[in-house]
Amino acid sequence: MSEYPLFALSEEHQAIREAVRDLCEAKVAPYAADVDENARYPQEAADALQAADFHAPHVPEEYGGAGADALATVIVIEEIARVCMASSLIPAVNKLGSMPVLLSGSEELRKKYLTKLASGEGGFSYCLSEPDAGSDAAAMKTRAVRDGDDWVLDGVKRWITNAGVSEYYTVMAVTDPDHPSSARAKGISAFVVEKSDEGVSFGAPEKKLGIKGSPTREVYLDQVRIPADRIIGEEGTGFETAMRTLDHTRVTIAAQAVGVAQGAVDYALSYAKERQQFGKPIADFQGLQFLLADMGMKVEAARQLTYAAAGRSERGDKDLTFFGAAAKCYASDVAMEVTTNAVQVLGGYGYTRDYPVERMMRDAKITQIYEGTNQVQRIVMARQLLSGIQSELP
Repeated sequence: MSEYPLFALSEEHQAIREAVRDLCEAKVAPYAADVDENARYPQEAADALQAADFHAPHVPEEYGGAGADALATVIVIEEIARVCMASSLIPAVNKLGSMPVLLSGSEELRKKYLTKLASGEGGFSYCLSEPDAGSDAAAMKTRAVRDGDDWVLDGVKRWITNAGVSEYYTVMAVTDPDHPSSARAKGISAFVVEKSDEGVSFGAPEKKLGIKGSPTREVYLDQVRIPADRIIGEEGTGFETAMRTLDHTRVTIAAQAVGVAQGAVDYALSYAKERQQFGKPIADFQGLQFLLADMGMKVEAARQLTYAAAGRSERGDKDLTFFGAAAKCYASDVAMEVTTNAVQVLGGYGYTRDYPVERMMRDAKITQIYEGTNQVQRIVMARQLLSGIQSELP
């Protein structure tokens, strides 16, 4: 038995956690309530994360990035989400938006845009959903038409995180509309669009339940002309790239969920030790202890599943699709339950904006919805199981 190492994070990963936590406690947490209250972009967090190279840690070193592996990236996002979910969307969305370029882009495209992302020249958003194409993403209507050495894009993208703030956008568009409905995904291609391209504009920020500091807007593409070399991969492969991207980035949503849930547990524990009722701390009551125990247990289970999925993301294992969906689904369900229970621990105080668990509960909800609803995740998992793609024994 001794020939197998004990399951534990490496010293390097532990050091990353400590560094991110210290930074977040000092430069992110103090602004989280104000960011939420005023629905403003967390500029203080953005500046601090960029200065520490945590804004897009996944970018490989060859393009000027930190070269963080998938687990390290998960830890960064988890620790930021522990104090401010809106701020955690900075590294999470930068990975989501740029992952198609990493997976399928030409070397020239990688050098150009990943280098800019790593250097802090601008964030990267992901444009898949549309007003009539949410879970059924292949039903998109945005068109890209070849015109000589250019592509011309027209359409509307909805629910785009950090839209208007990001400089770069991965846009999925139909390049071959003649495919039958059963094969329409094969007519979709992916492109890099820049905020400064003529014809790009944005809708008003959505008024949301949570993650209020991260702007969510529509992106309008009105005869946007871009060079032909901004296509990501071969024509007709965009939808496949989009789905491969989500296999990797659903793990980052799981990390967000684990982070916000851990933040809620931490605050509930601290409060329970200090709050006095019936002459003693409420933490002394067994009923509350059981509630706290379940919260801690489920968060740790979600964390271990998320880390297992991160390992598969880094290696590109064949069961990543299952693990990415499972981690995202389970961790987000746990986050919603745990943050709700944290509000319960604080009682009436938990229901007010004077305490952070109310914000955490609102923020947690979106993790069950974006990058594929948890109902869709269960469909994905079932398909993987039924097709026989399961975890391999070591």
